[in-house]
Amino acid sequence: MTRLFSGKTGPVLVVVLAIFVIWYGAAIMLNTPFQRDIYLRGDLTDVPVTRLVSDTLNQDRPVLPAPHQVVTEIYQTTVLKKITSKRSLVYHAGVTLSSTLLGFLMGTVLGIFLAVLIVHSRVLDKSLMPWVISSQTIPILAIAPMIIVVLNAVGISGLLPKAFISTYLSFFPVTVGMVTGLRSPEAIHLDLMRTYNASKSQTFWSLRFPYAVPYLFTSMKVAVAASLVGAIIGELPTGAVAGLGARLLAGSYYGQTVQIWSALIMAAVLAGSLVGIVGLVNAMVLKRMGMAR
Repeated sequence: MTRLFSGKTGPVLVVVLAIFVIWYGAAIMLNTPFQRDIYLRGDLTDVPVTRLVSDTLNQDRPVLPAPHQVVTEIYQTTVLKKITSKRSLVYHAGVTLSSTLLGFLMGTVLGIFLAVLIVHSRVLDKSLMPWVISSQTIPILAIAPMIIVVLNAVGISGLLPKAFISTYLSFFPVTVGMVTGLRSPEAIHLDLMRTYNASKSQTFWSLRFPYAVPYLFTSMKVAVAASLVGAIIGELPTGAVAGLGARLLAGSYYGQTVQIWSALIMAAVLAGSLVGIVGLVNAMVLKRMGMAR
């Protein structure tokens, strides 16, 4: 037992257990008023506490669903449904994942491109970098409908508008991370490259870029999670019928809180998986470069 709690597993289990305890307690507290109203309308009095607790945790449309309700909903919409079914959570996650990956790819390429320009041009450093930073001060919920409307007006619809919103959120951490990474080589190493009469491209590929790789993957972990958020937000103003954003929207329309929470949990699992994949690729690349930590 001591060995378990001295490692990483024990503290994580304690935190997870605490979350479940707080979640169940909050579900009972928030769902009790409505359950009491049901008892009053049914002329039920002197209801035992055990029944009250059981009923509050098994309401069809609770204010806050209990964890077991969310798990049941996820099981029914993943395992018991065909992947091609529009009621399958896997199907909706796949729709969101497609726009997430496309937006993440475009955002990563754009971020690296901007970082290279900023590092190699003092003018762009002073003029472009402030705009890159200020672009993230605009609320994405305000700009997302504008992007959707403008792109639809020029005939661009479907996957690309959502991917562009993901790109908008994901390019920033990559840009900042790569700028930091490309500027991380020590002055003595840059001076050494000058003594070798190395060109800017040789200095970039032999010195700056290898130094920037750890920064790139760190920023990509943030970017891929932000890209998922952008994809979900992009599904909201379009009235999409597929995707995790569509599931959230439909659940809010019809008061299906269990459906909303199951979509949120699926989005969290998807984000964690994507971040984990980026971390795995990071470890493989650094090991191949002889930079494994």
